[in-house]
Amino acid sequence: MRPALIVSLLPFLAPSIARAQDAPAPVPPATAPAAQTGDAGAGTDIVVTGQRLDAARAHIQPSLGATSYEMTSATIQALPGGENQQFNQILLQLPGVVQDGFGQFHVRDDHNGLQYRINGTILPEGLAVFGQTLSPRLVDKLELLTGALPAQYGLRSAGIIDITTKSGLFQNGGTVSLYGGSHDTIEPSFTYGGSTGRTNYFVSGDYRHDALGIESVDGRSNPVHDDTDQYQGFAYVDHILNDNNRISFVGGYSNQWFQIPNPVGAQPDGTWSVGGRTAFPSEALDERQLERTGFGQLSILHDAEPLTVQASVFGRYSSLRYRPDVLGELLFNGQAQAALKQDFMIGAQTDAVYHLGSAHTLRGGLLASRDRSTSATQTNVFPVDDDGAQAGEPIVIADRAAKTAVTLSGYLQDEWAFARTLTLNYGARYDHYAGYRTENQLSPRANLVWQPDARFTGHIGYARYFVPPPFENVAVTSVASLAGTSAYPAVTTDTTPFAERQHYFDAGFQMKPDAHLTWGIDAYYRISKNLIDEGQFGAPIILTPFNYAQGRIGGIEANASYARGPWSVYANFAAAKAKGRDIVSSQFSFGADDLAYIADHYIYLDHDQSYTGSGGLSYAMRTGALAGTKLGGSLLYGSGLRTDGAVPNGAKLSPYAQVNLTASHHFTAPNVDVRFDVINVADHKYEIRDGGGVGVGAPQYGPRRGVFFGVSKAFG
Repeated sequence: MRPALIVSLLPFLAPSIARAQDAPAPVPPATAPAAQTGDAGAGTDIVVTGQRLDAARAHIQPSLGATSYEMTSATIQALPGGENQQFNQILLQLPGVVQDGFGQFHVRDDHNGLQYRINGTILPEGLAVFGQTLSPRLVDKLELLTGALPAQYGLRSAGIIDITTKSGLFQNGGTVSLYGGSHDTIEPSFTYGGSTGRTNYFVSGDYRHDALGIESVDGRSNPVHDDTDQYQGFAYVDHILNDNNRISFVGGYSNQWFQIPNPVGAQPDGTWSVGGRTAFPSEALDERQLERTGFGQLSILHDAEPLTVQASVFGRYSSLRYRPDVLGELLFNGQAQAALKQDFMIGAQTDAVYHLGSAHTLRGGLLASRDRSTSATQTNVFPVDDDGAQAGEPIVIADRAAKTAVTLSGYLQDEWAFARTLTLNYGARYDHYAGYRTENQLSPRANLVWQPDARFTGHIGYARYFVPPPFENVAVTSVASLAGTSAYPAVTTDTTPFAERQHYFDAGFQMKPDAHLTWGIDAYYRISKNLIDEGQFGAPIILTPFNYAQGRIGGIEANASYARGPWSVYANFAAAKAKGRDIVSSQFSFGADDLAYIADHYIYLDHDQSYTGSGGLSYAMRTGALAGTKLGGSLLYGSGLRTDGAVPNGAKLSPYAQVNLTASHHFTAPNVDVRFDVINVADHKYEIRDGGGVGVGAPQYGPRRGVFFGVSKAFG
């Protein structure tokens, strides 16, 4: 038998399960109702064919030897907030995922090296900083893959968020929901899916308004000037051509508008004046950001043993517009920049798996993409004299730029079951990237998995990674154009960011001593050249990449889960340390003193968090008057991100713990669900950021207590 970790299926939450997995298990006979075609036998055949093709598509993507954490639609629903949460809040319940400001999160102390895949096809990253392009409502299952990844995965390697979408295969109907409560939150939504003949479809949409769009900058429960309006839509359609072929389309769009929250009670220091005016109350600032993203994928799947192939074409458009408060920012900062960035990517991807006898499974594929980025800024600045003092009224400097990047990748790997208890997955990938720089690398990979029995699975692996800088975020404003103005930086060096090159080592195991308990430990260590980090510099909330010449990141994760009867419990804990030395790109964003110190000393990365934990429990009432009621809770713990101390990033913020509770009930006759959620039950006021640290632009606080209600009606 090939090595595979047998894991329990938790009725509440499975993110605490890590596994080194082999090919998916055979699909069981269909138990879902037949599609409504007028021919029960034909409908059943279509459902069975759809299930088999889903399994074939999943088999193309290996995770043998990688660390894998999984969640399903049901487990997301059981969390406080359920599908009404932002996508990042769900992922914070996975091991080693660290909360940050602006809706960001970090996997294994990497800044932003995440790759999203939808039904096996890469979803190109966009420009969104606050927005969550993907809604939890589209998720049937998601996996977070990390560690020493197989050769199929590249370019972004901190974690692969692999989403299998809902398809409508098992339903003809949908839901309408209304959710809301604290912070002026209101969130109507709908889903609908079904099957017509050989065609399956699923659509979802939602609108969200609340007065806590971005984290509070001063810890207030209702921050000043922090409204948001967000629209999201998603569609999936597939058509089964015959028993061996299926064509599918996935598309989505998000439009998200944010006010930038204001501190209260601050005034400019009087350095700058406009028409003789030097005063401006901080609570009157009016800064706004608009983020739009649209994507589409068209795929064809061919499955005919021993060969399975999926070929896809994809496109993504993303834009970010920052609108400053010109007068206020000039008086506070000496500059005010309006910014518009747009990025359009198209590409094609092909992946295949071939079974070469009983001992070898070959996988290979190709990826090609073209990315076009444009940027337009209008920077309001003061002319200054040789001493840096204001020398006149504000002027406007306009700057426009455009650039194209091309990426070409290929990989080949073999999953070799060379002994009854041992499987080796080995291969290599080649990546060529031509953007602001032209770089390439051949990256070998190897993972060994040992399963002496059904209770234990161990793995050890090595991966060489090549990670280009996020092309759409590279700063393009000319530093030279700002000479003689209040925006001219003290450091004028502006080296273009490099691709990061990593040696990554990973080892771990999972134990399942009985049918109810699963636990495991995974450790990793990474050596990086030109380690990529990102920072927010200036008023526009746009992240800018930069490199440390050397980087060292290491850590260990532990997870455990228990499920028996109506109870489900999980707990995760991670320890990590991330350091870098010598900033070698985008130097103009930093002060001269910081650059000089970091050139000769390893410092903690600003997003390093020593200890991170999450946990939760659920109890489902199955009998009696309260049958259909579920009670649950979740916990989020962080030891604190970094801030400046005696040296850059030399101190850390205070630890915090956030507890959330949920209760829900299903009314069978009307097919209605109601839920009640409390976020941050203790109303614990804690800082995610304090505005200090390398590349940190503003303070952010965690959410204060929120009480929310929801009702959902299913139909069909």
